[in-house]
Amino acid sequence: MRKRRTFKMGAMAMTLMLLLSACAAGGPGTATDTGTTGSTGEGGEAPAGKTSISYWTPFSGGDGEFMTQMIEKFNSENEEIHVEQLANAAGDYYTKLQTAIASDQAPDLMVLHSSRMPQFVPSGFVTPLDDLAAETQLDWGEFNPTILESTVYEDKHYSIPLDTHAMVMYYNKEYLEKAGVLGEDGKPVYDQSPEGFTEFLTKIKDAVPADVAPLAQPDVRIDSYWMFWGFYNQLTDGGKFYDAEGKAELNNPQALEALEYVNSLYTSGLIPPKINDAVKLFQDKRAAVLITGVWSTGSFESIEGLDFGVVPMPQIYDQPATWGDSHTLALPKHGTEDPAKQKAALTFAKWLADNGEMWAKAGHIPSVTRVLESQAFKDMPYRSDYAQSADFVKYWPRHEKQGQINDNIIKEFEKMMAGKQDPKTTLEKADAVIDKTSGN
Repeated sequence: MRKRRTFKMGAMAMTLMLLLSACAAGGPGTATDTGTTGSTGEGGEAPAGKTSISYWTPFSGGDGEFMTQMIEKFNSENEEIHVEQLANAAGDYYTKLQTAIASDQAPDLMVLHSSRMPQFVPSGFVTPLDDLAAETQLDWGEFNPTILESTVYEDKHYSIPLDTHAMVMYYNKEYLEKAGVLGEDGKPVYDQSPEGFTEFLTKIKDAVPADVAPLAQPDVRIDSYWMFWGFYNQLTDGGKFYDAEGKAELNNPQALEALEYVNSLYTSGLIPPKINDAVKLFQDKRAAVLITGVWSTGSFESIEGLDFGVVPMPQIYDQPATWGDSHTLALPKHGTEDPAKQKAALTFAKWLADNGEMWAKAGHIPSVTRVLESQAFKDMPYRSDYAQSADFVKYWPRHEKQGQINDNIIKEFEKMMAGKQDPKTTLEKADAVIDKTSGN
């Protein structure tokens, strides 16, 4: 075990590095967990004789309610372990977590997005789980292999994946039926090609009122970047970001093809200009189609009179693909580890994954295969319609500065959507941003 002084010095250095980079969660970490409330402790005092563990989450939004319900259920059923949750606002979660690790005040268990792992794992801030997994009878074979792969570094497992949250397509059935593009099965009908999807949206535009968006997407922030990443990875030889030496490789023919298509949706008016809150537009029945994350499912189904459906990200190229991220459950490093708390934390983390049908109420896709096959999950509306997305979700590349790089690329995307530069220039500038930020 490392000496406490060495651990703290390394943690302080890591914190300084991380604080210079923007939030890389890029997912429901960004979209579902966007509450602004302060931290709250939940779980009550630990009964005598129980091992108490601290658990930090960024779930201060709607899905925080589902996580709290799961904790309460676990605490009521488990005779040996008691969980205390600190539910943080998503906006400063990772800053607080970094500070806690640096001062050796980290929780026993933490939620860690897959996209954050390249910052934490290589610096030794996350405990490898393979030895501990054997003690808690954790079987890695029970997880969806695509989701599980995002938690593996150099053949070691560093966290338990709880879910994947991917981009999917929501649609207003009334508007699609009016446009003649809703099948008898209640699913959208379009040819799986760029031209086919454009024709699909054009038919909607011609059929709906002028104040209804055929496709609702913001022209700021990360949404168009997510959509681009999905389409880009659908192309044969798509998805390249860095070359073998770590230099930028985003400026390539496949990326240009995908970005030109995304841009065409804006320039043609199929995505109307100056949309800020696309989710609210869909909720208010002023959008026919919306491409966003699965985390919106729970809120949409609570809107009275909203007759909607949801399917995976539209496939318009060679293979299915969509952007996604995952909430994972990890054990942060401490100066001195407590084996009893580590085992208790991993036992609780395994329970959360095994009871993924409760977490699926928030809209997320559970990571454990048998949960997807359970009747409880199948009985939920909507979720089974997009659960297959877990098999072809595409995560961001593993780079310690990926969050900062993404934030800078988004600025170039915003210029494109504002009509200030074309897709080719956008990719050229994106490559320059990648090399400058990564130090190449």
